[in-house]
Amino acid sequence: MKTKILFIASLGMLSLIQASSSFADNINGKNLYIQRCSMCHGTDIKGTGPLANKSNPPTPDLTTSAFKKRLKDYPGVIVSSVILRPNGDLIPKTLRENGVKISPYAWRVQDFRDLNQYMRGVILKDR
Repeated sequence: MKTKILFIASLGMLSLIQASSSFADNINGKNLYIQRCSMCHGTDIKGTGPLANKSNPPTPDLTTSAFKKRLKDYPGVIVSSVILRPNGDLIPKTLRENGVKISPYAWRVQDFRDLNQYMRGVILKDR
C-alpha cells in the first residue's frame, strides 16, 4: 500500500515538473509572439492586429481550416515562415511604412520551438 501511494505521489510530482517546463517554454513563445508578431497577426492569431490591413496582401487568419491543415501537413510551417520570410520584404516593409521599429533579434533554436509551441496551442485551441 505504501509503495502504491509513493508511486502515485511520484507521478504527481513528475507531472508538475513537466507542466512547469512547458509553461516556461510557452511564456517565452508568448512573449516572442506578442513582441514580434501580434502587431499584424493580433493577439488571437486571426490577422486582427493594428497593422493587419496595412500590408498587401493583408495579414492572414492563421486559425482557418486551410492553415490548420497546412500546420498538420507541415509541422514546421510557422518556424519556416519566420526564417524564410516567403513574402520577401513584405513584413519589414509594412513595419517600416507604419513607423514600427523592431530591433534585430538573434533567434535561438529554442525560441523557434517556443514560438511554434505557443502558436500551435492557440491555433489548434481555436476550433
